[in-house]
Order: sequence, then structure tokens, then C-alpha cells
Amino acid sequence: MKLRSNSLQHGQPIAPQYAFCIPTTHDENGPVEFGRNMSPHLAWEDFPAATRSFAVLCVDVDVPAHGENVNTQGKTVEYGRERTDFYHWVLVDLPAARTVLAEAQDSNGVTPRGKPIGPTPHGRRGRNSYTSWFEGDADMAGTYGGYDGPCPPWNDERVHRYRFTVYALDVENLGLEGDFGGGDALAKMEGHILDQATIEGTYHTYPEARL
Repeated sequence: MKLRSNSLQHGQPIAPQYAFCIPTTHDENGPVEFGRNMSPHLAWEDFPAATRSFAVLCVDVDVPAHGENVNTQGKTVEYGRERTDFYHWVLVDLPAARTVLAEAQDSNGVTPRGKPIGPTPHGRRGRNSYTSWFEGDADMAGTYGGYDGPCPPWNDERVHRYRFTVYALDVENLGLEGDFGGGDALAKMEGHILDQATIEGTYHTYPEARL
């Protein structure tokens, strides 16, 4: 199975138009401000003939496992800090006839409190990890569905890696209803994955971050 993108290059930095936040150009906004948050173009081919649906996940594998010093002025998130996964895109039940997601098809701008989860013309949106990130935030708290792009801590010494993966599945749908996240989708996919393909990009907002 092959995955390509007009928006992303494997192993290269992700362009800012696909990010949830970008380094600020206005001092009054602090270190970062909202980006264009467009979902990237993805297209796939050479998948197994028995494929009955697809799923798309994007996961940041470099998110700090705990919040100490995150986005704290005068501090940094140390490079060696324990890391965990953060889901930026959860989209399942794409029909087997669909082999392309156009740029900005699942997101085009930041939506405070999140885009709705559930069915769309291009697949079923699940909950991404911004849902838990913004818990307790009076302006941003909500359920975040579908794609929301990179926004690593603005003081993180580590460049983050984002893995966009398309899965070819042997079932028409995963039977996921209501509120579900990336881990739920992976659990339902177990035993049904015929093939998969990944593009990995990088992103950072801290000027001195390193891979």
C-alpha cells in the first residue's frame, strides 16, 4: 500500500498552514497564535483487493507525558522528558471507493470548542486529544472531532514527530458510535488491518527545539 500527499513530505517539517498554532508575529498574543489548521491532502493506492473500508489516524508521538513546565515562561520542557501519544486526527469508515482526502476537507481553521464528531460525507469523525487538552478552559473546552493540527508546547526542547497513517480494513465499518478516540479506533481495528501506509512529518514552535 502506498500513501502520498501534496501537503506533506515524509521526514520533512510540516508547513504552518496545517498547524493548529504557529509562532506568533504579534507580541500581544504571546509565543504562539492560531494557525490555518487545514487538514492535509492524502491519497492512497495499491491497497489489497479485499479492502472494504479505510481509517485515517494522525498521532504525535512526542507529547510530554505530564504537564510540568509546559508553556511556562522562563522554563523549558526537557528533551529527555517522558513522552506519550496525542491524536490529532481520528477518521474511520471511509468507504473503499474513496482513495483521496482533499486539502482542508476535514478542517479549515481553528474551531473553538471543536468540530462535531460523527458521520461526514468523507468518513466518521472520532474525538482527537485536544478534547482532554482543553478541559477546564473557559474559551476552548469541548469535544474536538476530526483533524486539528500540530501545536506542541512553545517551550519544548524536542521537535515533535507526527505520523499520518491510512489503514486498509476488511470490514465496511468498525461499529464505533458516539464518542470514541484514537485508542478506541485502534482497538476495533485489531485483526482487521489488511495493510497500512504512513507519512511522518515534524513540527515545533520552540526556536531551539531539536530532533
